[in-house]
Amino acid sequence: MTAASVQHLFDDVSERLLEQDGTVEQGRMMNAVGLKTRGKFFAMVVKGELVVKLPRERVDALVASGKGRRFDPGHGRLMKEWATLRPANRRACDAFISEARDFVEAPAARRARRAARSPRRSAPRRPC
Repeated sequence: MTAASVQHLFDDVSERLLEQDGTVEQGRMMNAVGLKTRGKFFAMVVKGELVVKLPRERVDALVASGKGRRFDPGHGRLMKEWATLRPANRRACDAFISEARDFVEAPAARRARRAARSPRRSAPRRPC
C-alpha cells in the first residue's frame, strides 16, 4: 500500500464520517489533518500511514501481531495509545477508524449511562 493510497482510503472514510456524523470534524494535529469527535482526535495520516487512537491493550496486540507499530510523533517517545497502520483496503481502514472513534467516545458514553442510571435529587437530604 503506497502513501498516496492510505491517504486516499483515509479521505474516503473521512468524507463519509463527516457527512453522516455531526459530532465528527476535521482539525490539525501534529501537522496532519485528522478526525476528532467532541474535541478529541482519533485518526490521521502521518507520513503515508494511518494513525489511530486505540486502547493500550489493542495497540499492544497490533504490535505483537506485526500489523502495526506504536506511533512515534518524532521526539523518540512512543505513544502507548496510538497505533501506526497500513490498512490493506477501504474496509480495513474504515474498521480501524471506527474502532478509534468508538474508543475516544467511550468515556463520554459511560458518563452519560452512569448519569441516566443514578437518580437525581431535587434537594440535598437533611439528617432527621
